Amino acid sequence: MNPLSAAEHDLLRALLDRLIPADDFPGAAGTGVENYVTGQLAGALSGRAGMVAEGLRGLEAEAKARHGKGFLELDGQERDLILADVESGRAGGGWPVPPAAFFDLMVNLAAEGYYADPGNGGNRDGASWKMLGYDPRVGPRGGP
Repeated sequence: MNPLSAAEHDLLRALLDRLIPADDFPGAAGTGVENYVTGQLAGALSGRAGMVAEGLRGLEAEAKARHGKGFLELDGQERDLILADVESGRAGGGWPVPPAAFFDLMVNLAAEGYYADPGNGGNRDGASWKMLGYDPRVGPRGGP
């Protein structure tokens, strides 16, 4: 069960893609990080789902207050400037949750989902492991 509304899920995906953008390797969207995050919010971190939903609504309100349009309508630079202020706690007033705490939680969940075991819902096809040259299999061992 997805603890977020469809609109919140779209915001989550956009946020995660700014935190881990694609470059020569897939970013958050290409590796299913949002699946990991929503899975955690529906399970082990269900007590934090409300904070995430409220933070996403705060992010949307911040975008509208600054630019007169929603976060999804902003370009990457506009999104990044908002996120920098959210991270530092300099976001506008009226946030339903502390902006910096929301940002910290999202960064941690994004990193977990990106580098986690693919069996946990993120890191589709071990993409981040391949990027790092990590092989989870135990190889032949030499020495004593």
